Amino acid sequence: MASPFSQFHDLICPLTVQLGTGTVSVRRLLTLERNSVLRLEQGAGDELLVLVNDVPLAKAEVVIIEDSTSVRISEILPSPESPAEGLA
Repeated sequence: MASPFSQFHDLICPLTVQLGTGTVSVRRLLTLERNSVLRLEQGAGDELLVLVNDVPLAKAEVVIIEDSTSVRISEILPSPESPAEGLA
């Protein structure tokens, strides 16, 4: 018997890997040019956030495979609908 989700197996979803976040003033944005540096809140070596359809799905780390940049999933995040731990 086929899975009830089999009709969705070939559905394409947008995938985003978020390097980091930060804030910047409009004044600073207007002065940006080539080689400008923007600081992020995340530290060097922190895991990246993987989003599917803008929903956080996992944490990952960068890996290089031949000439391609990829990510290795290090943690699957709980579903947004999941009740918080410790709550009944």
